[in-house]
Amino acid sequence: MSKLWGGRFTKTAEEWVDAFGASIGFDQALVNEDIEGSIAHVTMLGKCGVLPKDEVEQIKNGLQALREKAAMGELEFSVQQEDIHLNLEKHLIDEIGPVGGKLHTGRSRNDQVATDMHLYLRNQTNEIMDGLKKLQQALVTQANEHVETLIPGYTHLQRAQPVSFAHHLLAYFWMLERDYGRLEDSLKRVNVSPLGAGALAGTTFPIDRHYSAELLGFDDIYHNSLDAVSDRDFIVEFLNASSMIMMHLSRLCEELILWSTQEFQFIEMDDSFATGSSIMPQKKNPDMAELIRGKTGRVYGHLFSLLTTLKGLPLAYNKDMQEDKEGMFDTVETVKGSLNIFAGMIETMTVNVDTMEKAVHHDFSNATELADYLATKGMPFRQAHEVVGKLVLVAIQKGVFLLDLPFSDYEDASELFEKDIYEVLNPKTVVARRNSAGGTGFEQVRVSLQKAEQLLANSHKS
Repeated sequence: MSKLWGGRFTKTAEEWVDAFGASIGFDQALVNEDIEGSIAHVTMLGKCGVLPKDEVEQIKNGLQALREKAAMGELEFSVQQEDIHLNLEKHLIDEIGPVGGKLHTGRSRNDQVATDMHLYLRNQTNEIMDGLKKLQQALVTQANEHVETLIPGYTHLQRAQPVSFAHHLLAYFWMLERDYGRLEDSLKRVNVSPLGAGALAGTTFPIDRHYSAELLGFDDIYHNSLDAVSDRDFIVEFLNASSMIMMHLSRLCEELILWSTQEFQFIEMDDSFATGSSIMPQKKNPDMAELIRGKTGRVYGHLFSLLTTLKGLPLAYNKDMQEDKEGMFDTVETVKGSLNIFAGMIETMTVNVDTMEKAVHHDFSNATELADYLATKGMPFRQAHEVVGKLVLVAIQKGVFLLDLPFSDYEDASELFEKDIYEVLNPKTVVARRNSAGGTGFEQVRVSLQKAEQLLANSHKS
């Protein structure tokens, strides 16, 4: 089978060399975007008088036929034609005859592939943004049920202060909101058209790049042809944003895994998102959370792989840039799948409220309240910190917690203590009183929930 570009060559490559250099094994994922870009390109060629109207219609009809065949899985792709672009061009020529070869007038594979990837990432970025909102909604739904459910808050993975479970969940809502914002902002760089930049220097044909950009829904065109065909910043930016998403998901995975252990028992994962052991019949493993935590590394790898590929490349296009696609495709599928799984895990998990409640009563996470109590009565905070530290030591030596200490121990520690100290130490009071903006106080959590719900409502409208 002869190459569409083979006129200058007197020898053909060995089959294994063709296979090594071909990208059709993975870039066929761009079939719809390539056809969409080609339809816009040939429409523009007709408007500008580069091709006669009848030939434009022939080519457009042929491309539509290919699109229908692709949808039904009836297109076969060949390694000999290397990539999705040459495969589709060959199919077009087979479909409508030699006039199909005129489609490539005024463009190169360099601007063609860049256009395809801009279209692909625009579509996929919007789908991932929808996935983020779905997960955020799941977090908000659970949070609404657990505003006054208490959970130990941790620093250094040591009990620190009790917090509202809703407050803890909403921390991830706001992380995902930043992820959404990064993707939304990245669309400014994605939604730019390289079509018509040619191989690197533009074209002598009287084309209208703004028109083809408009047909494809792009906001602007690249204003430098070298930059248009060599830019992969938009993919790097997507991989970076995806790495941030996966990092946030992985952190929550780690907490879900911990919370579902026998040691914590704060939650139970739904059977749909867990598996058993081949040898230990009692096991219920949080495998989906572990897989998402593990898949985070592969997304990081794709980011660093592309950065490394690009770092030494001169302008404009180089064959190395074929390595930009597989990592991008895999990242898209990994992030979309992870978000979908995660929404289901959050929606269906069982929260063991009583276990959490016991946990916040059986620790010293209310100790800060004692220091604040003394400080409000005029004792310098550093002195109050020392007084409370000694009280904690007394409780540890007696094998009890602060709420269990007799009032005589408080009197011995400071004359500023009064019997209202037991109400102050109640975990529910501890949480409710932390009512500074953004705090875990129940009223503040409800304010945060209201803002979250407004954001979700507004984003779905747009």
